[in-house]
Amino acid sequence: MSQPTTKVLVIGYVWPEPRSSAASGHVMQILETFLQQGWDITFSSPAGVGEHKADLAALGVRECAIELNNSSFDTFIRELAPDIVLFDQFMMEEQFGWRVEKHCPDALRVLETSDLQSLRHARHQRLKDRLKASADENDFSDLFAPALREEFELMASTDLAKREIAALYRCDLNLMISPVEIELLVEQFKLPRDLLHLCPLMPALPTAVHRPFEDRAHFLSIGNFRHAPNWDAVLWMKTAVWPLIRQQLPGAQLHLYGAYTPPKATALHNPAQGFHVMNWAEDALQVMSAARICLAPLRFGAGIKGKLIDAMLCGTPNVTTPIGAEGMSDGLPWPGVIGESAEAIAAAAVALYQDKALWTEAQNRGDRLLAAQYLQSVHGPALIQRLQACLRDLAERRRDNFTGAMLRHHAHKSTQYMAQWIEAKNRIVGSDVSESRG
Repeated sequence: MSQPTTKVLVIGYVWPEPRSSAASGHVMQILETFLQQGWDITFSSPAGVGEHKADLAALGVRECAIELNNSSFDTFIRELAPDIVLFDQFMMEEQFGWRVEKHCPDALRVLETSDLQSLRHARHQRLKDRLKASADENDFSDLFAPALREEFELMASTDLAKREIAALYRCDLNLMISPVEIELLVEQFKLPRDLLHLCPLMPALPTAVHRPFEDRAHFLSIGNFRHAPNWDAVLWMKTAVWPLIRQQLPGAQLHLYGAYTPPKATALHNPAQGFHVMNWAEDALQVMSAARICLAPLRFGAGIKGKLIDAMLCGTPNVTTPIGAEGMSDGLPWPGVIGESAEAIAAAAVALYQDKALWTEAQNRGDRLLAAQYLQSVHGPALIQRLQACLRDLAERRRDNFTGAMLRHHAHKSTQYMAQWIEAKNRIVGSDVSESRG
């Protein structure tokens, strides 16, 4: 007798746009892993549809728009009766977790984090403080080497960390993209390791031969402009890194691609300086494959960086910071150079751009790193096995996670009452508007 198909509901913070952000790309890789199992998948989101949204229906994934603070979701999830509910980012667990627990108490609740947002925000604040304290735009090595305890101390007093860590506890399993973030949560926040599962980016590896050194030109930087670390990197390139590169390579050209390019970014476009703001790339891998060097001078951030995975996929050496490379190599040689100052990044970029032997070795390192760390054939089955084990042992997992049960009891009650109050208020306002129009 065949087993019933596992039903999965994904509650997305946004509709996936895999060509716009690595976070959406990761969600799509997880969906593809589920589809390979023949699982029945419904993707829902309260967000508006973006201009680069993936065609989920073409993949066999049902799409359903949902509303915040609306009891229509209760009927929807009761009728769907999923076995697994995947929250895409912790804010969706905050909004919908109590409804899932109330109407589908036996569904496995899983949180897909993309990155640890409270870590990213704390690092951003540290950068802001550093910029206020010093006008030095060059050396940021003091930002790049904090111990996990220092990261914890930065985060622990923030409301965002308290909200995010509470959501991790309330879920049955949390998908973490970076091993560094797992160690931070376990060693400093004392989260049980059993609540966490490493699920990195799982790209499809290329089958074509990489374009050689001679067939490439220019520097490239890519990333969604709405993502604060990307925008900060653009500003640092403009003011400090790129001028140093142009001093050594006067004819050098930098092409910057990113989704949702704001006017403040297009205002930086300056062909005379070789600084080209190119807007959105229809095919990120195509433009990455044509570039000789990928620049990613990230001064803050969290998770692992999709742009650097893309660079490896395309055989494009990169120059980044310790923040950019964090959690990605597990001690393997880096496919490029990691620098901590504008001068170090510029010098490395120029050397890689001009030295074919150095460049080719960096390209080969990227291939080795992808094969060692990011195979879908390894991480996809591991994810399925972990989810199935959690489903089998769900009662025991919840019994052993008393802190999570306690947080759900208190937080979900307050969230439930607030949501019900907002829904009632909206009904009253809607009724008053209808009567006034009548």
